[in-house]
Amino acid sequence: MRRLVYGLGRSGLGVLRYLQQHGLAAHFFDDALKAKEQAQAEALGFTLEPDPQPGAYDQVIAAPGVPLTHPRLRALQDSGAEVIGEAELVWRHSPTPLIGITGTAGKTSTTLFTGHFLRALGLNAFEGGNIDPPLTKVVDQAEVAVAELSSFQLERTQQFRPRVAVLLLLGVDHLDRHGSLEAYHAAKLKLIHNLTPEDALVYNATDPRILQAIQGNPAQPYPFTPGPNPRETNLNAALQAALAYAAIVSREQPQRLWPVEPSPQGLAPFRATAPWPPARFEVFARKGGLAFIDDSIATRLEAVQAALEAAPAPVAWVLGGVDKGAPLEALAEVVARKVGLILAIGRDGPRMAAPFRHLVEVVEIAEPDGRAALQQAVAEACRRLTQGSVLLAPLGTSFDQFKDYKERSRVFREVVLEAGGTRG
Repeated sequence: MRRLVYGLGRSGLGVLRYLQQHGLAAHFFDDALKAKEQAQAEALGFTLEPDPQPGAYDQVIAAPGVPLTHPRLRALQDSGAEVIGEAELVWRHSPTPLIGITGTAGKTSTTLFTGHFLRALGLNAFEGGNIDPPLTKVVDQAEVAVAELSSFQLERTQQFRPRVAVLLLLGVDHLDRHGSLEAYHAAKLKLIHNLTPEDALVYNATDPRILQAIQGNPAQPYPFTPGPNPRETNLNAALQAALAYAAIVSREQPQRLWPVEPSPQGLAPFRATAPWPPARFEVFARKGGLAFIDDSIATRLEAVQAALEAAPAPVAWVLGGVDKGAPLEALAEVVARKVGLILAIGRDGPRMAAPFRHLVEVVEIAEPDGRAALQQAVAEACRRLTQGSVLLAPLGTSFDQFKDYKERSRVFREVVLEAGGTRG
């Protein structure tokens, strides 16, 4: 087969390593080739394709960052090349059972929690995919692999069939990439297209879009319900995923002995020891009657809404960064009910706060430096509120003031502790 790996980076280089380990030949190409990555690819024994022409390849393994609408990729596809991605490649060439997890919010936490529960059951489980490391790196060493899957990854699957599919939430995101909400949801739902009665489907029982989408799906149903906060919601989903997979193993390996009973009661002690993924909803400090909550990764509408619902009222909401274009008006009801103060930071914070000015006081933080802006926001919150919570759930991305959401999280925590907050 004439095979091309299109796009390097973390995913593409992971694909090349996987191909090498499986004795599969390929060329590689990248629109913005970095010398270091080219050297790594060539060191693995692969050859650069300087100008891939239509008709030259039978299969293209495209990195998630390369849109399917990219003219060069489209030309390859139109000339007969099959376009797939990392998940499809792994499914075709590795026998390891897969648990696939997707949704508009909560993917990473649920992936980590699922792996945690599976290891408690004595299974040699590894996580990968959209979360670091790539799925290609862990799948062959795992007894079962837990894959976080983005819409970018799922849109290039065809035969992909996880033994357990997890649908967390169908909300609003990546409209700039997919073109419409319907196309975004269609990409997500490719996760469940090939399920059989031998597989399991874990789903959010309160999401009407999911309930409609799964009608008629033949997989064994495992519904979950949201908890009082995002962490509990994702733990509930992960528990169902682990139990669903344990049921499959018990059916296919009836002699299997479990060190822990595969039941909600048996796994209950492991909820408390589940990892805390960085920058996700966590009460990390207190000062008097104020709780400080870090949810720096909350840049999707549904994630922010869940954070506002879970935060103790009145909420001083730290909002802003680079606007992703979400329909902010959808948050008006929860803002009116829960929020006492909006602290607008970053490039687009004041504009993002505009739909709520008639509902709540807005303090604009014009400071361009990220640390100084968060210092001012925390000081304003502490001056105006003595009870409730200060919530960083910014909705905007971090790139105007920080390297990434993790740096924004770290700086926020440091600023709070410097301002007299105590851990816990």
